[in-house]
Amino acid sequence: MVLVAHGTRSDAGVRSTHTLADEVRELLPEVPVKVAFADVRAPDVTTVLRSVRGHAVVVPAFLASGYHVRVDVPGQVAAAECPYETVITAALGPAPALVAAMHDRLAEAGWRPGDAVVLAAAGSSDHHAHADIRRAALLLGARTGSVVRIGYAATSSPAIRDVVAEVRRDATRIAVASWLLAPGRFHTIVADCGADVIAAPLGPHPRIADLIVRRYTEARIHRAAA
Repeated sequence: MVLVAHGTRSDAGVRSTHTLADEVRELLPEVPVKVAFADVRAPDVTTVLRSVRGHAVVVPAFLASGYHVRVDVPGQVAAAECPYETVITAALGPAPALVAAMHDRLAEAGWRPGDAVVLAAAGSSDHHAHADIRRAALLLGARTGSVVRIGYAATSSPAIRDVVAEVRRDATRIAVASWLLAPGRFHTIVADCGADVIAAPLGPHPRIADLIVRRYTEARIHRAAA
């Protein structure tokens, strides 16, 4: 398995990704699990795949199917020119298991029923990613019993700080759910948005490790049946 994260300059973010990979290794002790990054950090997917001897399953650990998932990762896989078959799974988001993990993090941070809830996402210029984020907000709303607004740390609008300020006009307490996989620049922006409760990023979380294993297993089953 090649587990692909976005990549970050944050050492804490990199450690979070490797901890998640360790959780996956515990669930799949017979499967070699390698970590690659789509951007910012080395090694990239091409480099990691060139070190693999045999078939590979590439699992994009992304919360939405944006540009990196649809363009960057397949491009890096193609550039590796592997002599063996390589399968790319769907991204992780917006699977219900991820939303459940987001809800767990929100509760851990101190969310209480009745709090106004805002989902904080990294942002994207890709409309596929926006659709996935809206889906995640709807699923979180079903769990919290509230309408969940969306704010972005970068690229997209409205900005998370502006959404929190607008919600503040009618809300006593605001809880922000972080639709982010690991610590880094985006979560630093979210943490400064002025909310009363700010959840930690999702990973590493047992639900996410389980979902990665499910993506890998489904890909292996599909390849065997083809």
